[in-house]
Amino acid sequence: MALTKPLVFSSLLVATVCLPLTLSTKAHADDYSDLLDILRAKGSLTQREYNTLLSKHIHRTSTPTPQRAASSAPHATRTASAASTHHTLGQGTHSIQPAYEDGIQFDPGAEGDAGTRAQLAADRAEASARSAQQALLSTQNMMNSSSVVRVAKYVPGKGLTFKAGPVDINFSGFINGFYTYNSPAGGRPVAGGVSTGSSGFDSSSVRNGLLPAGFLLKLSTTQSGIDMSAVLGMYPGVNNAKNGAFNANTGGSPVGLGTAGIDLRQVYVTFGTKEVGTFKVGRDLAIFGSDAILNDATLLSVGSTGSNAAPGNTSLGRIGVGYVYADWIPQISYVSPTIHGFQGSVGIFQPLDEFNYAGENLSAGSTQHSSPMVQGKGTYDFKIGGVQTRIWASFLVQHHQGLTSTTIAESQHRSAMAEAGEIGAKITYRGFQGVAYYYRGSGLGTTGLFFDGVAANGRKRSSEGYYVQAMYNLTKKLKVVGSYGVSNLYQAPGETDSILVRRNQSEVGAVYYSLTDWLNLVGEFAHTESAAHNGNHNSDNSGSAGVILLF
Repeated sequence: MALTKPLVFSSLLVATVCLPLTLSTKAHADDYSDLLDILRAKGSLTQREYNTLLSKHIHRTSTPTPQRAASSAPHATRTASAASTHHTLGQGTHSIQPAYEDGIQFDPGAEGDAGTRAQLAADRAEASARSAQQALLSTQNMMNSSSVVRVAKYVPGKGLTFKAGPVDINFSGFINGFYTYNSPAGGRPVAGGVSTGSSGFDSSSVRNGLLPAGFLLKLSTTQSGIDMSAVLGMYPGVNNAKNGAFNANTGGSPVGLGTAGIDLRQVYVTFGTKEVGTFKVGRDLAIFGSDAILNDATLLSVGSTGSNAAPGNTSLGRIGVGYVYADWIPQISYVSPTIHGFQGSVGIFQPLDEFNYAGENLSAGSTQHSSPMVQGKGTYDFKIGGVQTRIWASFLVQHHQGLTSTTIAESQHRSAMAEAGEIGAKITYRGFQGVAYYYRGSGLGTTGLFFDGVAANGRKRSSEGYYVQAMYNLTKKLKVVGSYGVSNLYQAPGETDSILVRRNQSEVGAVYYSLTDWLNLVGEFAHTESAAHNGNHNSDNSGSAGVILLF
């Protein structure tokens, strides 16, 4: 009896609970969302099972049928509540989750509830946005990483710059080639002259101009507040090389099975700061005469050919017919910061020998050097109205010891102090550019540093020279250039007239057309004359056409 009473009580309780459900089947047969909530709360349903069953229930209750049409209105509020993606049970809020479990994604389908689909779409959009943001942050972190190589914005003529962490890697260069026809006008030989007029025959060549080809690699960085760089410059030519005193710059050898010369002109390091200035150690263009050649328009063409029948890496341009070649010399030099347009530079350089370039025992030589060559320069840049102006002046000093020649006795041990100075100006106004330059030296020589600077008797020769140049841009792409230059070498005290060069001069006219940012077309005519102290004279004419590519 004790067992019967609870059993009866339980049966009555179940019947009481189920009776309303049975009686109201027509009205609430499909409404079991509360039951799903209870089962989920007790842990009888997983979240995915709950979402699936509830979504199916919402779909059925939201679709009207003939049996349900009459009773759908009284339960509209309940259906809308069930259709909501947020369903309240007690004090907790429960929402339909996207159901991403074990790689299975729930999709209510095209006929599902619009609110549910919208919520799922919003969830997916939010997830995509988070993923895109994470990808962007990851990319930014990667780009800021020192292990990523980036490319800086390209500027025509400035080369290609790659950024590898804190290091800038710049690669730049140029390549040129010209067809040159040289016609000698005759005359008698001049020792040390630059004209080929006495050669007696015409010559054709495919050659480099004043510049050979050039490939420059520069690494730059800042460490401990110090700006520093390392530079390597390789200057190969297109013509066969020939061993000689001037190495790759010696006249060439147009013979089968020849090879082009490689001229490593630059290898140096720099270090300094904007406040202190910059120091340079290594091999690079010297100070004295550098502005003269860098502002010479024939740098991009041919000028005086030198040797056209057997061309070497370079022509002469205006070297020896307006200025003395600055040359690439081992050095320890310093360049100051620019202050109100003023800048100074000074350095010690590997001393060079006095050289008997003219031959015929006309000049003394030297190989002894107890002190370095010293060079220095000052520049001033300013602008008045629309006229941009640069003025520069520099000096050179070197002591020559142990001068030797056929007329200097061994017991004399003569020495000489070579000295030189220069001044130049460059003005730019709209499409016009003008350059004026002058130098004078004692023991300096002509054409190259210390070429025939000291006579065979040990006395220094004086020398001087100048050139003037005008350039005008007819259009943005087309410009014309005209220039005239002279180099004079005077006799030393006690010398007699000889075939030694007294004067080299030339006139050059050229047209340059920029076909692209890289490629330039060049056409040029040059007339060169040389004269000796004894009256010998010769001259030649040359025409050149070619291209130079700079990147």
